[in-house]
Amino acid sequence: SNIYIGYHFNIEPKELGSEILIAELGEKAFESFSETETGISAFVQKDLWDEGILEGIHILESEEFKIDYTFEEIDQVNWNEEWEKNFEPIDVEGNCHVRAPFHPKTDAEFDILIEPKMSFGTGHHETTHMMIQHLLETDVTGMKTLDMGCGTAILAILAEMKGAQPIDAIDIDNWCYLNSIENVER
Repeated sequence: SNIYIGYHFNIEPKELGSEILIAELGEKAFESFSETETGISAFVQKDLWDEGILEGIHILESEEFKIDYTFEEIDQVNWNEEWEKNFEPIDVEGNCHVRAPFHPKTDAEFDILIEPKMSFGTGHHETTHMMIQHLLETDVTGMKTLDMGCGTAILAILAEMKGAQPIDAIDIDNWCYLNSIENVER
């Protein structure tokens, strides 16, 4: 079935809470996530959903975070189309541009072309953005590099562009693995 259940979480503090919640929900049947102004939305196929799906999600019980949520049944959605409508390219310090195939190429020194599909890692997340900044400031020529939990492989791609060798990009999510291979080949 292509019917999904969408959970919409309001999270305080948002950044750290979103990261932890996505990691925990990823251990369940949730297969896609999107950032919202107040937290995240997470989606699970209705066939894989049950009323106890949030049991064992530790952050929901944590006193360090304030989290509330709503959920709804969602008819089939073309996620790539939705993503394309909302995805803005990322410019990091004018030197690195992360974009999708439908965005125009810029004259940035490092032009990274990705299509995240169902993978996490468009470069919009603060930690990814900070790692891009760090890589831009660091000479990685000839250095061994590991991108652990690579998502779309943005960091591995940038490291390779900057001369790092060898590079390993690893993710436990099969969508990320397959998507990373596609993005590296672009």
